[in-house]
Amino acid sequence: MKKNKKVKSEYEKSGVNISAGNEAVSRMKKDVASTHNKFVLKNIGSFGGLFDLPEILKTYKNPVLVQSIDGVGTKLSVAKMMGRYDTVGEDVVNHSVNDILAMGAKPLTFLDYIANEKLEPQVVASMVKGMSKACVQNGVSLIGGETAEMPGIYTKGEHDLVGCITGIVEKDKIITGEDIKKGDLLLGFASSGLHTNGFSLARRVLFTIAKHTVKTKLPFGESVGDALLHPHLSYTNEIFTLMNKGIKIKGIAHITGGGFVENIPRVLPKNTDAEIAKGSWPVLPIFEYIQKKGKIKEEEMYRVFNMGIGLVVIINPEDKDRVEELLDNNKVSWIGKIIKGKGQVILK
Repeated sequence: MKKNKKVKSEYEKSGVNISAGNEAVSRMKKDVASTHNKFVLKNIGSFGGLFDLPEILKTYKNPVLVQSIDGVGTKLSVAKMMGRYDTVGEDVVNHSVNDILAMGAKPLTFLDYIANEKLEPQVVASMVKGMSKACVQNGVSLIGGETAEMPGIYTKGEHDLVGCITGIVEKDKIITGEDIKKGDLLLGFASSGLHTNGFSLARRVLFTIAKHTVKTKLPFGESVGDALLHPHLSYTNEIFTLMNKGIKIKGIAHITGGGFVENIPRVLPKNTDAEIAKGSWPVLPIFEYIQKKGKIKEEEMYRVFNMGIGLVVIINPEDKDRVEELLDNNKVSWIGKIIKGKGQVILK
């Protein structure tokens, strides 16, 4: 007896597969649940995420919610070339966590949005697996998300990944940068690579100019794909280690798109400059390689990329010794100081 051939629905013929969406949800449930704590009231599948606040709020006198939203950007193109999507899941969480960390906020919840031309359950599940891993490491609950299959909006094989983070901070402990003054020190936290910045330029140099593939071995031993897909680091544990030990953090700059030149001024008073001492930390070889192959001016490199520093923290000089006692010196470098100026970054 012949088996009945499955007939596509009219919606599926138009490019949207509801069954694939259900499979994606089924694949990710266990990973999402691993991020939940006692404050999460509803699991995946409901119309909204529920997070119980009263017990948390009891520990704050004047709590302020801090939120941020961002995406992975064109790093997804490299993930597609590699057929590996878990690290970009880590990226979107850690990037978002660092953004609110710059204001002193502790992360609470995360929401994701994954859009595709064609929903591939294994790809979505891989992204969520990476997000879940980062959420657990940061003490964040992944309380909801959305997958969208949109043929005609995205080209064949394309994906987008965006996340929204919510955190909390005591109002009088919000880090604003307003009390930064001449003589304060800049502490740089090492990055793992490009993080999520500058991938349009990196892809142009490595794939268009240098004619590499993701499998091409670089002089420092890694393949191009591996070098580009190192996950964005989170600095939550290090920053809260300092704050919980009474270190006064005056300003935090997350080195994202715009590099040092655009991001550090966001926390500087208008009568100060940040003087950065080039060579005071190890510039990662991937940046040196990109600069050489692309014949890119040094000024542009520092504007586009993090150059090996993912986060810059501004502290009182008298706290220097104590900071060194509390942190792994292999992961941090003293990269400069605050001088009188006009709210700019001076590279020296």
